[in-house]
Amino acid sequence: MYQAVIFDLDGTLLDTLGDLAHAANHALSVMGFAEFPVKEYCRMVGNGIPKLLERCLPEHCRTPENAARMAELFYPYYNEHKQDTTKPYPGIPELLRSLKQQGLQLGIVSNKENSLTQHIAAHYFPDLFDAVSGHIPGTPTKPDPHLVHAMRRQFGLSCEQVLFVGDSDVDILTAHHAGLAGCGVLWGFRSRDELCRAGADFLAADTAQLADILLGKIQPSSMR
Repeated sequence: MYQAVIFDLDGTLLDTLGDLAHAANHALSVMGFAEFPVKEYCRMVGNGIPKLLERCLPEHCRTPENAARMAELFYPYYNEHKQDTTKPYPGIPELLRSLKQQGLQLGIVSNKENSLTQHIAAHYFPDLFDAVSGHIPGTPTKPDPHLVHAMRRQFGLSCEQVLFVGDSDVDILTAHHAGLAGCGVLWGFRSRDELCRAGADFLAADTAQLADILLGKIQPSSMR
């Protein structure tokens, strides 16, 4: 049984794709660029908002000036609309409450900016998380493991006692760079194949299966 679990946020705990896509499309539209269907943003997210905005731009237009203008347009719109369609995935609030009651420490490490991560976590999951960390400008994003290392030390636990859970190859790589087992969830933005190629130690099809993994009822796969 694990003593703590550190979650990715977008695509793992919350379905944020619609609000991210609408804000990015707003910025693209104002700048005169083509918008994307919401589902196409699944392949653009995962490395933080600055990287998302870079990927939105036509390749020949990815200049520092255009990136800065995208950010100027994106952030105010997203701040106003970040809760329009965002919602927890089915079973997530119940899972978190159950894990908390069983004594597990709960954390979030996200590539979303720290202030946004803190605000969103507090709004959707009040009083459930022991630690929440987002990206700080000037520091590396996941898969760099520095935030995970810091959180594990805060929990006072060994690598073997903590599981990292996310929906993308970035998350599995983050787990392994931090010396943790990585669990990929199959309800998020990326595919089973991507998670397997990244070497996921576990795959969870739903929150019941994720609970069994955390409680030691399912042993690591041979995917790694």
